[in-house]
Amino acid sequence: MSNRFFIQTLGCAKNTADSDGISAIMERAGFENADAPEDADVMIVNTCGFLQASRHESLEAMRALGQNKQEGQLLIAAGCLISRYGENVKREVPSVDGVIDAGRWLAMPRFIQYLRESGNDPNWFDDAYLNLPREQIGARSVTNYLPRRAQGPSAFLKIADGCDRPCTFCIIPAIKGGHRSKPMDDVIAEARELVSQGVQEIVLVAQDTTAYGWDWGQRDVLATLMERICNEVDGLEWLRLMYAYPGHVTPRLIQVMARYPQIVHYLDVPLQHGDGRVLHRMKRPNPVTTRRMLDDLRAAMPDLAIRTTFIVGFPGETEEEVEGLLEFLEEQQFDRVGIFEYSQEEGTPAGAMENQISRKVKARRRHDAMVTQQSISLAKNRAFVGKTLDVLIEGVGELEGNAAMRDPALECGNCVSIGRTYRDAPEVDGIVIVQNELPKGKIVRAKITHATEYDLVAEPV
Repeated sequence: MSNRFFIQTLGCAKNTADSDGISAIMERAGFENADAPEDADVMIVNTCGFLQASRHESLEAMRALGQNKQEGQLLIAAGCLISRYGENVKREVPSVDGVIDAGRWLAMPRFIQYLRESGNDPNWFDDAYLNLPREQIGARSVTNYLPRRAQGPSAFLKIADGCDRPCTFCIIPAIKGGHRSKPMDDVIAEARELVSQGVQEIVLVAQDTTAYGWDWGQRDVLATLMERICNEVDGLEWLRLMYAYPGHVTPRLIQVMARYPQIVHYLDVPLQHGDGRVLHRMKRPNPVTTRRMLDDLRAAMPDLAIRTTFIVGFPGETEEEVEGLLEFLEEQQFDRVGIFEYSQEEGTPAGAMENQISRKVKARRRHDAMVTQQSISLAKNRAFVGKTLDVLIEGVGELEGNAAMRDPALECGNCVSIGRTYRDAPEVDGIVIVQNELPKGKIVRAKITHATEYDLVAEPV
């Protein structure tokens, strides 16, 4: 029987890392990776269940694959949506043959074998059918290192899974369970293997990267991990840290980030709001703690690019509190910002709060925050015009449409390259359009010639 599989990944960078792990375990079991679903014998959707919108997107992706499913193909739903709503997915999408949750993907080949042999989907939350030790397939799967196949010049490396934070709006602890750190030696081994395959940039991710090692009783071990990666992984060009928790960025971590040239001066730290009253209801750190942390980071790294995310429309949010968020944006001048409308999630404390905000009001508040940030982002980007930066080339493309993006030197058809600077994380931030076709996966020097709110135009030096 032919063994080809196709994975469609939805959601965040942590899911991307999980999909790489699924691919690794499938290839070890003798499966081959297919480029398109129609070429696969097994189609896997790695779902996201974080918000209502992401659940809808996951279900629609499964329905689309199911509509074109050929005889003999298997359609499997995996990941976070299954951990939360596994029993409902097959009712919503009858074409799904089996469901397997986020903590059990190490058992994917055995799961597929069972489906093929029995023709039935076993009880998705019962481990007995897999005939594997619990520690190999349960919630601690993040601690198991498996060889990975690099997908490009940048790779997400998951250093932990789960979360112990008490945020009232978040369903992640119910989906993922408590925080669990991957052994440091396994992280180092995974980083070495990725670099050996040509990866230039490693992005460390987890629900809370700054809690790395806390489950071992160690409160400042993330700095040690990053230091070891820099010292022990030869050939790594960029090391990026994402999803830090406000107030948990320690002085030693700041020192390590400032000291090692491989660590890009970039930090993603989701703040969620700028008004202390809303943050109190969210059970998030207060603005005083955040300001102190941001001041310390910028003092050590004046060129630091900071990305953050905010939620508007949290239950009970007043116009005065929204104004507090806008003032915080103006005060801090963040480089990259994502603004999201609050999503009322079943099973969360905030979901049961009174004074839920209407969809119309949430949309207006998001628009106001985005307009405020766009002017900040444009000014930030324009400050780089005339400067020369390192750009990691990720591919080539054709410059079309948007005349505002055009530079007179770039009127050359499809001879442009697409890349990122240290200020831009993969998949979520801006890009740099560089004149001429340049080698993919290489870091080149480029002079910035033009800027928009989100992206830059450059020419190679």
